[in-house]
Amino acid sequence: MPDTAQTADAAQAKEEKNDEAVQAGPRNNPAEMPAQHLDENEGEADLELRPRFMAPDYKGSQKLLGRVALITGGDSGIGRAVAVLFAREGADVAVAFHSSTEDAEETRRHVEAEGQRCILLQGDVRDPAWCEDAVARTVQTLGGLDILVNNAAFQKHAESIEDIDDDRLRETWDTNLGGYFRLTRAALPHLKRGSSIINTGSVVGLRGSAHLLDYAATKGAIHAFTKSLASNLIERGIRVNAIAPGPVWTPLNPADLSADKVVEFGRNSDMKRAAQPEELSPAYVFLAAPSCSGYITGIVLPITGSVDAI
Repeated sequence: MPDTAQTADAAQAKEEKNDEAVQAGPRNNPAEMPAQHLDENEGEADLELRPRFMAPDYKGSQKLLGRVALITGGDSGIGRAVAVLFAREGADVAVAFHSSTEDAEETRRHVEAEGQRCILLQGDVRDPAWCEDAVARTVQTLGGLDILVNNAAFQKHAESIEDIDDDRLRETWDTNLGGYFRLTRAALPHLKRGSSIINTGSVVGLRGSAHLLDYAATKGAIHAFTKSLASNLIERGIRVNAIAPGPVWTPLNPADLSADKVVEFGRNSDMKRAAQPEELSPAYVFLAAPSCSGYITGIVLPITGSVDAI
């Protein structure tokens, strides 16, 4: 039988943590994460606390009407939230994903519920042939390509640089940066004036991370890639921007952290909590829509829950 005093203490501690967290949006979001670690074959559907991606207070206004978007890592987390809001704004969506078919199917259901078409593209962004095929299938099936969201990522903590061997280093760089290069290269012939490329960076690419050495390095490189590509494409009227999220509740971190560390995820931000994916997705709409950001290119927009992000 559980100790009622201990149970009460735990409940009080949880309530105090929730009281400490800053809530500045239309609804309060969870401040304490569950003590859960995801195995390699588990995804968003297996999380005890399901990430919030529906953004029920966000009302679409046809900002992306008639456009086609390709989103890598679109099956879950930030990618899923972006796919849903793009659809709410009138875009058809191609969801590229690596392995979680269940999560990808769930994303497709929500995009179609918004009244838009959705195709699923399973594959590996490290494969140049697959990247070319993913773009070709998007164009052929959905009739074009206007928005590319490079969002797929590989992340794994390491105590020391000595724990990162060359195979791990290649996997991180080839997925996080190489994948962005390959998809962009494949997409570019189909993009036109008014098109948008949005790269997902990270706060650790701005400030570094002691235990995400290779991941943080790729994210810093993605920020530089964004600015360089923006300069390269500006004369063609194709805008390139990045978003640098802080801690966000997605399958990525529970798959990489032990359960005891997951509980504290996001608590070191100034807002004392992790963000939910729906708190980031409107920024992707903003950067995708020419009506909102036609004069913006080459920026890295930090959405970190902290004051000192840059």
